[in-house]
Amino acid sequence: QFQLVESGGGLVQPGGSLRLSCEASGFSLDHNVIGWFRQVPGKRREGLLCMSSSGGSTTYVDSVKGRFTISREKAKNTMYLQMTKLEPEDTAVYYCAVRGESHGVSCANFLVVDKDYWGQGTQVTVSS
Repeated sequence: QFQLVESGGGLVQPGGSLRLSCEASGFSLDHNVIGWFRQVPGKRREGLLCMSSSGGSTTYVDSVKGRFTISREKAKNTMYLQMTKLEPEDTAVYYCAVRGESHGVSCANFLVVDKDYWGQGTQVTVSS
């Protein structure tokens, strides 16, 4: 079964840190563009960061620059979102997603192309 399984969400105080994980099963993350999104109820899903198979990354949202980092670990077939200096405005459901690079996708167009797989979403709540 091909899927992405997320973990690591939860409640954190403002200024704190959290790391989300997204493990792929049934397929390899190699040769995939990977990315993280978030969604607040009543709003559109927002693309945050992207990473190509070569390791180049793009941050789409100014508010997370310098605070959020995307990475991947080949041995564990897992991608991560490291979040620091969290703010109440970061409260959302966070999603990972991938698209195979064979489809001609890159971080330049990752936000607008169809994704091959999505994670189930994990809630992050930033509150004191």
